[in-house]
Amino acid sequence: MQISKREKNILILAGIVAVVFVISSLGPAISALYQDRNNTIEGINLAIERERRLFDETITWRDRRTEIELVLQNFATQVFSGDTVPIIEANIQRALTQYARDSQMSVVSTRLADRLDAEEWILIEQEMSFRTTDQANAISFLQMLTEATPRLWVTEFSLDQTRNQYSGSITAVGFARREGLLTTATQTR
Repeated sequence: MQISKREKNILILAGIVAVVFVISSLGPAISALYQDRNNTIEGINLAIERERRLFDETITWRDRRTEIELVLQNFATQVFSGDTVPIIEANIQRALTQYARDSQMSVVSTRLADRLDAEEWILIEQEMSFRTTDQANAISFLQMLTEATPRLWVTEFSLDQTRNQYSGSITAVGFARREGLLTTATQTR
């Protein structure tokens, strides 16, 4: 079977049309696949970057958590504790009196503690009068209060000299958390 020149031209033209058709229909499909592949690669790169950032932030947050836990542990040693408010008041009064005695000061009197209640906290204020023969004892006393655990903050301090004796007064405050305290209704049961 012989193909004529005209049939050959028709077949060549049909082949060209077929190639153009294939190129025009496969081109967008290939382009779409290429674009999807690029989008997938970009998404994976973004996910990798996000994971790296999260990993780096994890280290930062772990360090911050450790710092906060240390602050909370330190903070826990700064507040007074007890089952009831009167016990906490007695603890503050006992601590203040003990620091005065350790500083070779004589406790003349102590007042009843005053307290200020807030939502989660209780501020307890204790006033005490004292005497000493050496003013250095008062400095030692204040130093002990500064280093005290639980912490007592001095809000007022006075020291007067009469002959060879010093007398003075101090007001110190301590804090306690309300959480965990027995209430009066619980105490009466």
